Amino acid sequence: MSPFAEPGFAADCTWHEFGEGEQPPLWLMFTDPLCVEYSKRDITVDDGGALRFLVAEPSRFAIAMLTCHYYQKDHWSVQSTQGATPWVTWDGQYWWDKAARRAGARLTNFRIDGHTVGIGDAVAALEPVFPDVARALSDYGQAAGETGLTVSLPYDLRCALAG
Repeated sequence: MSPFAEPGFAADCTWHEFGEGEQPPLWLMFTDPLCVEYSKRDITVDDGGALRFLVAEPSRFAIAMLTCHYYQKDHWSVQSTQGATPWVTWDGQYWWDKAARRAGARLTNFRIDGHTVGIGDAVAALEPVFPDVARALSDYGQAAGETGLTVSLPYDLRCALAG
């Protein structure tokens, strides 16, 4: 495990952006690298936003699974009704490079009921009392509501051969 880093293929991304509840076209599953950005800010009970999200998510997941190089950015907000304080919000970045056997995830602006939550918050709280612990954790998030890491993936023969 190591701090979050952008994937090596990020510079080669052509970003495909999708709005609330929008399903990507299935032909994207043959795109490599596949780089997508989703708006998921209208996950609400009262206006059908949660239902639109649930209907779109399986196809979003399906197109991602076949590609060896995947990078997703998304923007989440889950609340009871439009305009209410969200129960949870965050901006996410998630990627994998099956050929290099690495994956990363990073949450920023992570809030629960309006309060920031993340390693960055722990770093700020620990710094005055336990600076060495705070410094060690700061590699995984420094800002309020931030947490990120990069991990190893198991071997995938199909992607190793594709390079």
